Amino acid sequence: MIARETRSNTTARSSGWLSASFPVENFQAYTSAFGYRRSATGGDGWEFHSGLDIAAPQGSYIRNWWAGTVIKVGDRTACGTHIVIKSGQWEHTYCHMEGYVDTANGRRFLIDRPGGIQIWEGQTIPTGARIGRVGMTGRTTGPHLHWGLKYANNYVDPAMVLREMFSQQQIARGRGNVNTQQSQVIIQESNNTPNFGY
Repeated sequence: MIARETRSNTTARSSGWLSASFPVENFQAYTSAFGYRRSATGGDGWEFHSGLDIAAPQGSYIRNWWAGTVIKVGDRTACGTHIVIKSGQWEHTYCHMEGYVDTANGRRFLIDRPGGIQIWEGQTIPTGARIGRVGMTGRTTGPHLHWGLKYANNYVDPAMVLREMFSQQQIARGRGNVNTQQSQVIIQESNNTPNFGY
């Protein structure tokens, strides 16, 4: 199914974008955009890439984009070692992280001892907190963060969110308070799109 654009009433107040954090330290480049692409591992077919790949040196810290609660810690998919954080109607996924997943007292957690990271399901994480490190777990051809976003269970192009976030932060630096402005983000309807292509 091809993702369709919808003009959903999903506006975010600029004050929310002002407090958001860029998700990677030591940014190098964007290496694969959101949307349909040729197979990243050399196949002839097309696949839906449900996020934005952000290259950084292996071991670079990953920061939480927006304050929220960890709803998933996993390691058994093409996403590799990963976590999903829920912030209101937003879900942000961080894939290919260093470390491994373990369970204690019935709860899963990500552990990256060399990086000093331990993240539990159910844990509340503030904006900008270090939540992991860039790795090469899962299906990957080089060190990067696959950063996926959903709003109300629909995929959103993370590059579009980052552009709007950067724009609002620049306006705030130049003009002070911009609480009366709103930013529009177009949501991709993709409930029936397979979740693969990390």
